[in-house]
This record gives sequence, structure tokens and C-alpha cells, in this order.
Amino acid sequence: MPNIVTVLREEIRRLARKETKALVESTRKATTQHRRDIAELKRNVAALQKEVAALRKMEAKRGGKLQARDSELEGARFSSKSVRAQRKRLGLSRNDFGRLLGVSSQSIYNWENDEARPRDDAMAALVAVRKVGKREAERRLEMM
Repeated sequence: MPNIVTVLREEIRRLARKETKALVESTRKATTQHRRDIAELKRNVAALQKEVAALRKMEAKRGGKLQARDSELEGARFSSKSVRAQRKRLGLSRNDFGRLLGVSSQSIYNWENDEARPRDDAMAALVAVRKVGKREAERRLEMM
């Protein structure tokens, strides 16, 4: 005759395993589903990053920064009055005009007050902004 303590102990172990398995199974299924969801989200993020990179590349080609041609730069002269006149013509603040040219608003202030002169790359942008209209300037600022 089997020992009642041994039989009882085995029955308790069996029931405990059964209960544990039932509880763990739902957690295992949820974990598997979460891993699938995470993998799908990673794929989506990678695809979106590629798309953003392609759009940035297209935008850079389309006309990101204002630049003048070398032939236009040869005869170009700097005048503090012309900087102020161009900014007023476009109806921009110093801050917005600086963003359009890729310089700080303090640089614009210094140029307008004849306290400083623009460097070559800023001069190229100043020459190029002469051909830009009010709507085009606003559109470029919105894209920034």
C-alpha cells in the first residue's frame, strides 16, 4: 500500500504544475504577440526613416540653401543699405531674413549698420536673395 503522504505530495505537485502552466501560457502568448508587434513597429520605423532621408535629399536638390552663380558674384558689391532694402522688400524681420540666408539676426543687424561685412558664402546668399520674391521667401521659411 502506497504511503498516503507520498500520494498527497505527488497530487499537490501535479496540480501546482497544471495551475502554473495555465498561468504562464497566457503570459507566453502575450509576450509572443508583443514581440511580433515590436518587430512590425521596427520595420515601419525603418521604412519611414528611409522615406524621410529620400525626401530630405530631394529637398536639398530642389533648392534648400540660397546660392548665387559665380558669374553673378563677380560684379556683386556689398551695401548696408541694399541689405536693409532687400529685407524690407521681402517684409521679413531680421531673424527671418537671417534664417533665409543661413546667418544670425545679429549678423543682419551688423551688416545693416555697416559694422561688419558678410563672408563669401553669406554674400552668395545675399546675391541670390535678390531674385527671390515675397511668396518664395515665405515658402522657404515655412519649409525650414
